[in-house]
Amino acid sequence: MKNVTIETVLEATGGIYFGEKDKEDLSITSVEIDSRKIKPGALFVPLVGNRSDAHDFIPDVFKMGAACTLTEKNLPEELEPYILVESSKQALFDFAKYYRESLDISVVGVSGSVGKTSTREMIASVLSEGYTVFKTTGNKNNYIGMSLMICEIEKEHEIAVLEMGISEFGEMHKLSELAKPDVCVINNIEDCHLESLKDRDGVLKAKTEMFDFMSKDGCIILNGDDTKLASITEVDGIKPIFFGLNKSNQVVAENIVNNGLDGIEADISFDDSIISVSIPSPGEHMVMNALAAVSVGMFFEMSDRKIKRGIENHSSVEGRLNKIVTDKITILDDCYNASPASMKAGLKVLKSVEARRVAILGDMLELGSEKVQLHEEVGKLAVNNKIQLVICVGELGKSIYYGAISENDGSSEVLYFKTKEELLPELDKLIKDDDVVLIKASNGMKFKEILDQLTK
Repeated sequence: MKNVTIETVLEATGGIYFGEKDKEDLSITSVEIDSRKIKPGALFVPLVGNRSDAHDFIPDVFKMGAACTLTEKNLPEELEPYILVESSKQALFDFAKYYRESLDISVVGVSGSVGKTSTREMIASVLSEGYTVFKTTGNKNNYIGMSLMICEIEKEHEIAVLEMGISEFGEMHKLSELAKPDVCVINNIEDCHLESLKDRDGVLKAKTEMFDFMSKDGCIILNGDDTKLASITEVDGIKPIFFGLNKSNQVVAENIVNNGLDGIEADISFDDSIISVSIPSPGEHMVMNALAAVSVGMFFEMSDRKIKRGIENHSSVEGRLNKIVTDKITILDDCYNASPASMKAGLKVLKSVEARRVAILGDMLELGSEKVQLHEEVGKLAVNNKIQLVICVGELGKSIYYGAISENDGSSEVLYFKTKEELLPELDKLIKDDDVVLIKASNGMKFKEILDQLTK
């Protein structure tokens, strides 16, 4: 961290300091909410959850070398120095916001309904060809996760690419306040988190809260092929840059060649330039991620050569349509999350392969009142895409099953398992050598256990 002391934390959080006065000058080297990750010089932020209270671990973090802890409770003198705050969660946010404002860095905020992480990775790969880049890791894209991410930015970083994920109204407003993005990228508006956001108009409203605290001299980059995003013509005097396949966009992909699991080729035109790129990740949707990355590279005045190299050096992320080749089968690991749009993208990739195709599909969560219909549509799509074996798992997976059998003309085998625990003992019998297997469901289904068994 850059120039942070206990006194800095005290100023940022507005808390009450308990401890020796001279210790206020102690340096803070990191911020942690996990007591197991404490290193010397760390600030510990104990969060109170539904099942546990991290305040219980405060004695342990001092033994591990923590410089200070926040706390919502008065502590005994032997656990000083500490800062008493009303809410550890709010104090973490306040400190991260304070720290962000102290940084001389450009921030690219990345959001959308589907493919945020892949878009983030593609943008970071391009920018890394010309800048020292910090990027969100893992799934740390919410209120707490992004606060921690910002606290990891170092003074040598020139650009931060921050993924911003939400499920309710008002959340993106807070994330925008925290990130203060210079560039706002939204890659699509799809049916997701409908239990709280209701419909695509609600998703659009929630996602565009990203603009609330963006730089006045910033840039908005949007998928112009998305009907909802295309309706945005201007935000506080800023006109968006649109990307897509439609030639009315400023950044356009043409001559797309789908090489199946070996990736995608395309010509991308922008301004007076055309670059031919080979995207190493499978799926035609990756073209849109590349277009977003090209648009960001344009804003930062990167050369065509560096933009091309960044796209071609991009690598897939675990759990996001990541190709895994074992000694017997090929797996498309897409089990981190799922929505109707990402299910469609995954099945489209699977359809393109020349092998026996297997789809292991589970519940898509947070879809509201249309969840049954949306799951049935996935089942129908799987069969219509000529997937030879469709394995449906979970309570909502039953709707995938019913949708599949309603369209099946006998060319697909369609099976249903109530739980993944029922499926796991049967996997070895169902999967054959040389199969290509797509594994996809919402993260709450914990389909990584299926992946782990198949990769043993």
